[in-house]
Formats: sequence, structure tokens, C-alpha cells
Amino acid sequence: MTKTVDHIARAREVFDIEIEGLAAVRGQINGGFTAAIELIMASPGRLVITGIGKSGLIGQKIPATLNSTGTSSLFMHPVEAMHGDLGLVESRDVVLGISNSGETSELNLLLPTLKKRGVRIIAMTADPGSTLASFADAVLEVKVEREACPLGLAPTASTTAALVMGDALAVVLLESKKFKESDFLRNHPGGSLGARLKVRVDEVMIRDDEIPRVSPGDSMRMALDILDLHNIGAVMVVDSGRLRGIITDGDVRRLVRATVDFDTLSAAAAMTIGPKVIRHDLLAADALSLMQRHEITILPVEGAAGDLVGVLHLQDLLGKGEFRFLL
Repeated sequence: MTKTVDHIARAREVFDIEIEGLAAVRGQINGGFTAAIELIMASPGRLVITGIGKSGLIGQKIPATLNSTGTSSLFMHPVEAMHGDLGLVESRDVVLGISNSGETSELNLLLPTLKKRGVRIIAMTADPGSTLASFADAVLEVKVEREACPLGLAPTASTTAALVMGDALAVVLLESKKFKESDFLRNHPGGSLGARLKVRVDEVMIRDDEIPRVSPGDSMRMALDILDLHNIGAVMVVDSGRLRGIITDGDVRRLVRATVDFDTLSAAAAMTIGPKVIRHDLLAADALSLMQRHEITILPVEGAAGDLVGVLHLQDLLGKGEFRFLL
């Protein structure tokens, strides 16, 4: 009788094995990672990534992420490199070689030539004692205990680990280079998100009667009614056209816990003074950068005269649920 396979249970087991592998590699991150970042940051050239087979496929994805996030990068196939493509590599470049065993012959044949040219090398391998690692100036260890493949033949957890290590490099380099959403936009002039971030703040902001606002002397009861009516998560406290403060959903929750009297407490007494604001003529990309930097979802918008002219919500930038990721 043929054994029935529980497909869902087996799929979950694959996830468990790969998560286990990622946890192991996370624990292997050490000074080699810092050394790799410092090599790339100090290089006036590009990061050239090379590998063959499944490692090569991972190596083709990593530069796609790096290029979009501020680190100039390219993929070089090691076999093609031995037949002329090695001319792509200059002494000022850094080469990242990916090989799980660290003993891939096609890749390791390149290493003496690269060293003679003065190229700095980063190894991404499961074996820090391998030939690849011995030629490297920095080693990124990506050792997993087992593959999800039941035969132990098809790279699965190991390639996932290499992919995530590449993402870790990209994100840390992005932050080290102080790469912003406006820089991302310049690298992504096409696409819906790129188009949306290219517009000015005053083209996507909430304006006029749609702005939830109260006066400083109004009661918190009125502020709460306005908050419920507009449902964007905040109310602006405005006096003579100028923003005096902001009351958010979070402020209301804190007041409820403190059991204050919403009928007698004024908006001025409950508001947060000096909230982050943005000028109406800046790019939506600048607004998104400010929101992410300060972990906020609401931005009051000031006009040229310093008056409140609008309010910007994160959803107005990202399209009411159309987008969830920048990278």
C-alpha cells in the first residue's frame, strides 16, 4: 500500500529546516562581516560577485539589490571570467566569491590572478578553512546543519542562507551610506511607487475641510469626535492658521488609561507640542524618509508662510494598500 504523504506537514518541515539554518548563520555573524562592510565602504570601485551553479544564481540576485540601494555591483561568471571577462575587474574593486564548500574549482582558479592584481576578496562559504577562505580578506560564514532536500543533494537551506547574508550586506551598506528614499527614487524612475514618490507633498496631502483640526481651547471631547470623524489617526491643534500641536490615537489611549475628564481637559493641555512637519513643496520621497526616520505615519504640512496647509498620511504616499515594501 502506498504511503500517504501529508503535503502540508512536509512543507512546514521545509520551512522549519530553513529557519533553523538561518538561525545558525545568524549566530555565525562576527568580525568577518564588519571587515567585509569596511572593505566595500573603503573601495572606490565596484563590488564584483562571482559564483557558479546555485551559488551563481544567488550571486546574480545580490547585485540587483545592491545596485538599487546605493552600492555599485555586478555579477561575473567564473568560467566567462577565465575567457576574457576578468577584464571587468580592476584593482580598486572588491570581489565577493560565493561557494558553499569553498572548493569550487572554476571559482578558485580565479583567486591567484585576483590577488596578483591587488583585488580585495570576500568569501561567502560554509567552510572558513577552505581554499576560497584562505585567499579572502574577509570571510562570511554561512554554514547550515542540513538541507531541506531529503537526499541532502539539492542546495536549499544553504542557498537561502547565502541569499539572506546578501540582503544583510545590502541593508547595512544602505544605512552606512545614509541612502535615502529620494536616492532610491533616482534609481527607480519607473514603476508605480517611483512615480508616486516623485510628486510634491502638496499633490498628495489632505487639505482644506478634510484636515482634522481643533482650536487650543476646544475640549478633548470635541477633539475625540473630530478624530473619529476623519479617522486618520490624529487631530491638528490650530490657532490663527498655525499649527500649535497634535493629538494622536496614542495620546488618547494614554489619557484613557489616566482616566482624565475629556469634557474639561482642553486640546492645548493634551496635545504634543512641536510635532514633525514638512514643507508643502518638498517631494513625497522626502516625506516618506522623514516618516521612516521618526517612525510616524502622520505629517502636518506647512505652507510658505508657516501656516498649516495640509496633512500627509503614510497611506497617501504608498497608495492605500497598493504598496508594502520599498525594496
